[in-house]
Amino acid sequence: MTCEGKILFSTCDFCDVHKDDLSGDFRVLAPLYKDYGGVSVFCGEVVTVKCYEDNTPVKVAVEHEGHGRVLVVDGGGSMRRALLGGNLAASAARNGWAGLVISGCVRDLSELRAAQVGIRALAHTPLPTVRQQAGQTGLPVLLQDTWIRSGEWLYADEDGIVVVPSRLHAS
Repeated sequence: MTCEGKILFSTCDFCDVHKDDLSGDFRVLAPLYKDYGGVSVFCGEVVTVKCYEDNTPVKVAVEHEGHGRVLVVDGGGSMRRALLGGNLAASAARNGWAGLVISGCVRDLSELRAAQVGIRALAHTPLPTVRQQAGQTGLPVLLQDTWIRSGEWLYADEDGIVVVPSRLHAS
């Protein structure tokens, strides 16, 4: 299994191995996230952002080197404004981000599909964000009923998204 190049993992296999884990270390995100990116299977170390209808911290993050990490955005589940569009998706791909998981909306669907980065979000809407310099980076975020912290690892494929404290290894 690797997160660089060809990815060889299955969230179903991870769930089979960890199905009896009661520690809370192995978490599965609610099956609400739709696939919007040009890469459908991705994984990496998590960087968290919390913002509401203002994608300023998302823009700042994706304009810096991603180093194969995954940006997890707590957008408060807002269905009103898109926190990611085509320009920022292209920046994320260009700067080496493995993926983004957004508890909120995205826009510019054809551009997102063309970007070589994983993108999961709750929905899409054409309305852009407002920029008021709001948001925080690096703090624990709550997506539906799942806590996610910077430094943890996220794995996403066609079957779902799992989060764990450290990198998983092939069994």
